[in-house]
Amino acid sequence: MTLRENAASMRDGPRLELVGSQGDETVAPAYSPYRVFSREQWAKLRADTPMTLAPQELEVLSGIIDELSVEEVETIYLPLSRLLNLYVAAAQKLHAVSSTFLGRTDCKVPFIIGVAGSVAVGKSTAARVLKALLARWPDHPRVDLITTDGFLYPNRELEARHLMERKGFPESFDTTRLLAFLADVKSGKESIEAPIYSHFHYDILAGQKTVVERPDILIVEGLNVLQPAAAHKGGDPGPFVSDFIDFSIFIDADPTLIEAWYVERFMRLRGTAFRDPASFFHRYVTLTHDNAVARALEIWRTINLKNLTENILPTRPRARLILRKDKDHSVRTVALRKL
Repeated sequence: MTLRENAASMRDGPRLELVGSQGDETVAPAYSPYRVFSREQWAKLRADTPMTLAPQELEVLSGIIDELSVEEVETIYLPLSRLLNLYVAAAQKLHAVSSTFLGRTDCKVPFIIGVAGSVAVGKSTAARVLKALLARWPDHPRVDLITTDGFLYPNRELEARHLMERKGFPESFDTTRLLAFLADVKSGKESIEAPIYSHFHYDILAGQKTVVERPDILIVEGLNVLQPAAAHKGGDPGPFVSDFIDFSIFIDADPTLIEAWYVERFMRLRGTAFRDPASFFHRYVTLTHDNAVARALEIWRTINLKNLTENILPTRPRARLILRKDKDHSVRTVALRKL
C-alpha cells in the first residue's frame, strides 16, 4: 500500500462501502468482514423496542458539542440496545451451560462492552446513552460505566517518565492496574475500586475512587480499549484490555471532522470551564480568539491526531460494531461484524 493509499484509508475508514442490498440489509464487499447498514436500514432493526428516555434526559446525556436528539436515539441507539440485550442474554445462557458442564455454581459474570475512538469523536456521549438504555431492560438493570482515563498515570508520574506530551498514548496508562481491575470484574468480585480522572484538573484525583459492585453490564470507554497485547521480547504477548471485552464498539469519523469538533469543544470550554482559575486550562482564557484556535489546533495535531493515527485507528478493524458519524454528529452508517 502506498503512503497516499494508506492516508486515504485512515481518512475514509475501512472498506465498508454500501454496494447493494439483499432485502433490507446492505451487503458489504465479499472481502469485508462487516455488513453495513444505512440509517434507514438500521432503524428497522429496532423492531418494537420502546423509547425509554425522555427529551429532558437526553439533554443531560448529551456532550458539549454533540447534542442527542430523540430521532438519533430511536434510529441508532435503540436498535443497538436491542442487539446488545440479545448478546447479553446469549452470554448468560452460555455461562450457565458451562457452569452446569463443570459442575460449578459460579455467580453471574458481568458482560463488558468496550467503546473506543478518538478524542472529541463522541465516545462519552455514546457510552452514557447506552448505559441509560441498557439499564431499562429487565434482564440486566445494573449497568455501570467507567473510563480508562482513570487508569492514566498521575501527572507527576507522567512528568517523571517524560510522557506528558504523550498523554493518552498507550504507554501513559497504568495497564497493569487496569488489567487487574477488569480481571476482578470478570471474576465476579463483590466490590472493586477504580481511580477517577478529572478533565477539569487534567489529572487523577488523589484519594477518590469509584466503586463497581458486580454489575450485569460494565461499559468501558476509552481511547485504546481495542489495542492488542504487545509481545514481550522473547515471550508471548500478555493479556490486554480487549481480552476482557465481550462486545466492542468503535465511534468513527473522518479525522478532519474530528479536528473541527475538537477545536469547537476547546473554544466552548474556553468560555466556560476554563474560566475557573482552578482549571488546568485556565491559562488559555487570556489568549486572543485566533491564538486560542491556533493553540487548539497545535494540541490536536501534535498529540491527539498522532495518537489517533498511530494507535487508535489501527484498532478499528477489531471492533464488533462501527458507528460512522457525519458532520452534524449523526451516525451515517452502522457496520456490524459478520458472525
